[in-house]
Amino acid sequence: MTIRKWLRFFSMALLIGAVVTVITSFFVQADAYTPYLEPFDLWNLTGAVLWFIGWGLVYSVISQMGFFAYLTVHQFGRGFFGFFWTHVQIVLILIVLFDLVYLRYTRTDDPGSLFPYLIVPAMLLIYSYAVAKVKAKETHPRAFLPALFFMIVVTTVEWIPALRVDEREWVMLMIVPLLAVNTYQLLTLHKIVGFNEGPTESKDHKKKKGSK
Repeated sequence: MTIRKWLRFFSMALLIGAVVTVITSFFVQADAYTPYLEPFDLWNLTGAVLWFIGWGLVYSVISQMGFFAYLTVHQFGRGFFGFFWTHVQIVLILIVLFDLVYLRYTRTDDPGSLFPYLIVPAMLLIYSYAVAKVKAKETHPRAFLPALFFMIVVTTVEWIPALRVDEREWVMLMIVPLLAVNTYQLLTLHKIVGFNEGPTESKDHKKKKGSK
């Protein structure tokens, strides 16, 4: 990847993070805008938008750090665990999904029904599965599990600051741009650097085989 391509990749990820965060804030933190609409206060309204743009840029940087850390971890995992790296990824995915339910449920003073705590992990799993299927279709079937691992495990690790606060507005405000930027990175990188399906027979070798 050239510096020019990386800068374009980095800039687009920043833009996606900022735009998605602002759009998400309209729904999950509408109270931040309503005081400046009646009466209309352009100065403070612009300040509120810039505030969320700033958070979006932060989330985007966190996402990009997580993505490039994942690329390193994935190569290390393949080298260290070998064949078992596939099984390790599956186990980690299951652990993370379980913890997203169990830890959030047990940390609440009066958790009530378990069902609401199942919704977020279920939606994360469904969305991640869809993105991983697209990744596998555009590259190779073996890319499905690493893509699913990245979208679930790495996204959750990036999400920890909001999960620790455990306020619904901030939880949603962070996860949506993280998923958007992670999806962009996952489905764009192979288009920039290219994808090699592995060694193939050369044309000369095929001709020799055909002439036998």
